Amino acid sequence: MDKHFNPDMQHTLASSVSISGTGLHTGILVDMTLKPANPGFGIHFQRIDLPNQPIIKADCDLVTDTSRGTTLQVGDAKVSTVEHVLAALVGMGVDNCLIELNGPEIPIMDGSSMPFIELIEKAGVLEQEAAKAWYSIDENIFHYDEGKRVEMVAMPAMDYQITTLIDFNSPVLGTQHAGLKTMRDFRNEIAPCRTFCFLHELEMLLDNDLIKGGDINNAIVVVDKPVTDDEMSRLAKIFKREKVEVKSEGYLNNLELRFPNEPARHKLLDVVGDLALIGYPIKARIIANRPGHSTNVEFAKKIKQYIKKNKHVKDVPVYDPTMPPVYNLEKIEKTLPHRFPFLLVDKITELTDKHIVGIKNVTFNEWFFQGHFPGNPVMPGVLQVEALAQTGGILAINAMPEGQYDTYFLKIDNCKFKQKVVPGDTMILKLEMTAPIRRGICEMHGSVYVGGKVATEADLVAQLVKRG
Repeated sequence: MDKHFNPDMQHTLASSVSISGTGLHTGILVDMTLKPANPGFGIHFQRIDLPNQPIIKADCDLVTDTSRGTTLQVGDAKVSTVEHVLAALVGMGVDNCLIELNGPEIPIMDGSSMPFIELIEKAGVLEQEAAKAWYSIDENIFHYDEGKRVEMVAMPAMDYQITTLIDFNSPVLGTQHAGLKTMRDFRNEIAPCRTFCFLHELEMLLDNDLIKGGDINNAIVVVDKPVTDDEMSRLAKIFKREKVEVKSEGYLNNLELRFPNEPARHKLLDVVGDLALIGYPIKARIIANRPGHSTNVEFAKKIKQYIKKNKHVKDVPVYDPTMPPVYNLEKIEKTLPHRFPFLLVDKITELTDKHIVGIKNVTFNEWFFQGHFPGNPVMPGVLQVEALAQTGGILAINAMPEGQYDTYFLKIDNCKFKQKVVPGDTMILKLEMTAPIRRGICEMHGSVYVGGKVATEADLVAQLVKRG
C-alpha cells in the first residue's frame, strides 16, 4: 500500500491480471485471473471450467476441508488452497475482486503470497467511490481447541493487528513468534514467507500421492529426525535434483530462509488469509497460539457470528449524509433506464452482494403531489414500492456479469403501508435478497424507513433482462 492509500474507502483492481501455476496438492496446471469488481461485491472465486461457471464466495461458512490448506465448496464446485491469494488481497487493501480459475486449486507458486502481491501491483489498486465499513470488536472473543493445544483471541483495537506463536516441540523450529502491527507492513514483512512442512509429513503425503505439485522451491522442509541415504536419494528423485541434503540448521537442501522466523511469519500469513473468510473487514488485535487452518476457520466463524449478532441486520439502517455515496446520481443513471419524472432514488449508501440501502429525499416539488391529495400531500404507496423496486434493480444488476440490464416486476407480495410519507421526509430504502438470482429471477424483501420506523414493506420478485 502506498502512503496515499485511504483505508476507509473500498478498493478494487485497476485492471484484470492473470497468472498460471501448478496446484500443490492436485498437481494440476491452473490459469487464474483476478478481475475488478463493483463496490460491495467482496471476494468471489469462479470456476470457469465447470458447467454454469459456478461462483463461490470467500466465506468461512463454505469451507469444507482444512486438512492441507483451506478449501471452499458450493455443490460440487471446489476451490482449494485459497489462503495465500486471499492474504495478498487483504494485504494490498483490495476489497472487491472476482478470481476466475480453470481448475480446482489456486497455484502454489513459491508457497508464499509474494507472487500474488506482485500480480496485484501489476494490475494496480483502484480506490472506489464507496466508504469501507470496518467492524469493531467491543469484547474479547476467545477460541480454544484443547486437542490441538490452540488458543486464539480477538481483542478490541483501533487497527487490525496480528501476533502468531508457534511451538511444534521441534528442536529445529523451537518456539517462534511473528507480529504485524499494521497491514501496511504485510507486503515486506509477511508476504514473502513460504509454507513449511516436516519431513515426516512430506513422506506421508508422497506415500499417499497427495502432493503432486510439490517442488523443492515452494516449501521449507524441516528435517525432524535422522535420515538415511536411501531416503535422501528418493527425495532427490521426487524433486528432480541430483542431490538433496540436510543443512546444519535442520532444513532440507539449498533453500535459503528469507527470515530467521519464516515459519512463524507464514503462519501469520495463513491467519490473514483464513480470517478474510469472515467476510467483514475488522479492527481487532488477534493473538494466535499454534494456529492452523481448521482453528483459523472456526475462529473466523465465531467472529462472523459476533459481527452479525451485533450488527443489528434487521434494524433501521443508519444514514449519515456526510459519507460519500456508493452510487451517486450519475452512476444510478448509468445503471437504471429511469429518468425524470420517474427516477425515485437519489443515492445508494450501502451495497453488498446480498443487500442495498438507497436514499430518496421527498420534497413538496415532486410531480405527483399536484394530483395526489392537493392540500394534504401524501406520497402514493405504489410509488414507494416503485422506489424500492428501482433500488432493488441496482442490487440485482450489481450482482450480474458485465452488461446492460433492465428489470421488470413479476410479483409483489405481503405489501403493507404502515405510515404515510410526506414532503420533508427522507426515505431509507433497504432491500435484502431472499434467494440467489436464478435464470435472471431476483427475489427480495424491501423496507422503507422514515424517521427510524418502517413506513412500507413488501416482498418483490423481478426479472432481469439483458439489453440488446
